Amino acid sequence: MKIVLKGVPPSLNRFAGRLNSWEYRRSKKQWTETVQWACKAAGVKEAPERAVVRIDYFFPDKRRHDADNYCGKLLLDGLTKAGVIKDDDFSHIALVVYGHVDKVDPRTEITVTRMWWVE
Repeated sequence: MKIVLKGVPPSLNRFAGRLNSWEYRRSKKQWTETVQWACKAAGVKEAPERAVVRIDYFFPDKRRHDADNYCGKLLLDGLTKAGVIKDDDFSHIALVVYGHVDKVDPRTEITVTRMWWVE
């Protein structure tokens, strides 16, 4: 399954050390619900027991972006709520994150694939 979202979620650095947690809550709710609705529109079926989640961020510029600040927290919560993945813990998913540049069409692409190997 693959969904494409307009834009890129904010870096977690945007919220680090801030006294006002309302901005984080507002952003988390917005991105979580956006992912949920995109999954429903894509006709999500039953979640696999284990899955690989690949997140491709297409940033609007070539500025430096740290991968750990784009770990997918806001997106993975939406996938869990939509029933696309069972849970976002290590026993249910493997996470792969990539960064690209697309000045014309900044976006976030999320691909979920059933994990076919067993460890």
